[in-house]
Amino acid sequence: MGAVSGSVPGAPGSTAQAQALLSRYAENIVWLARYMERIENLARIIDVTETFTRTSQVENGWRSILQINADEAEYHASRQDADMQGVAEFYVLDTANPNSIASLINTSRENARTLRPLISTEMWTHINVFHNWVRQLTGEDIRSSRLSGLCARLKQECQTHNGIIEGTFYRDQGWYFYMIGKYLERGDQTTRLVDIKYHTLLPREAGIGSPVDISQWSAVLRSAAAYHAYRRVMPRALTAPAVAGFLLLNNASPRSLVLALRQVYGSLSQLRTDYGLRQGGIALERLEELRAALSDQTIEQIILRGLHEFLDWVQVELRHIQNDVADAFWSVAPTGQRAEPAAGTGMTQEMSGMTQSLGGMTQILGDMRQHLDTPRTG
Repeated sequence: MGAVSGSVPGAPGSTAQAQALLSRYAENIVWLARYMERIENLARIIDVTETFTRTSQVENGWRSILQINADEAEYHASRQDADMQGVAEFYVLDTANPNSIASLINTSRENARTLRPLISTEMWTHINVFHNWVRQLTGEDIRSSRLSGLCARLKQECQTHNGIIEGTFYRDQGWYFYMIGKYLERGDQTTRLVDIKYHTLLPREAGIGSPVDISQWSAVLRSAAAYHAYRRVMPRALTAPAVAGFLLLNNASPRSLVLALRQVYGSLSQLRTDYGLRQGGIALERLEELRAALSDQTIEQIILRGLHEFLDWVQVELRHIQNDVADAFWSVAPTGQRAEPAAGTGMTQEMSGMTQSLGGMTQILGDMRQHLDTPRTG
């Protein structure tokens, strides 16, 4: 892939052109990873919610998906009840919703198109097949009797994509940028899942430790693909603090927050040490602070001090880390993707304009002085 900053041996054009091209690649890789991870997370949550609401008496099961993704306002702008049909359509088929699976796979394909010189034929082919299949989905595919099978297929396609990435993606800078995107998204999704469950999913008439409560926490673990891992470590206890602690603080669970942060930190560190890309220092410092905040507390301490407030802070920090990475390695987002402007960009441009204006005035004054100092003839 070549360095995101610095000259690229053998690259056509100027160094600046090579830098811009490779920065664009880095950003596309990060967002491709995030969107594919988001599709799988959505499929897991929809699948578990459908099973749980069908077999249990829960008032707000489908609304919780909207809350996890902070999409309540957008959903209710075009729909009334947060029921299975409406929420499934909103998150699977609705191309007007940028967080729907239809929109995410479309944007993923556009990112992959930009990355075509870097990705394998197998990866490009699979994304196209996946994209074309999603485009053909209709309202019949999200009926209650077919929704679970649809989610299973979505998860399978995402896992196939991950397998192709693992087996064919060249291990250079691009690989580490993919890991950064993948685990930033995974960490963010895990914090949202734990936060919403802990504060909103438990019905008022059900107490802690009730069958409904246990079933809901089992559903949370299944949503994070962590049920069997949790049972392996804690075969008897299934309590809210134990599950929250496992999803947030366990060092070996593939979808835990701690492991996701470790992967992001390791990838940024590799970019610095192996490829001399030292722009990510601010993101690394923020990651160190976040990891220290997690390692210094038990789940009981976090809950006592306020789990919701803590997870809100973690989500804000994860957004800052994404923006720190963007500021460090690229500046302009591909079409349709949000990018935060680098700090001070506007002021820098204004100062540059003022410098140019002052330079022009200095040149004019110099010309006038030269004209006045020129001896007049006859």
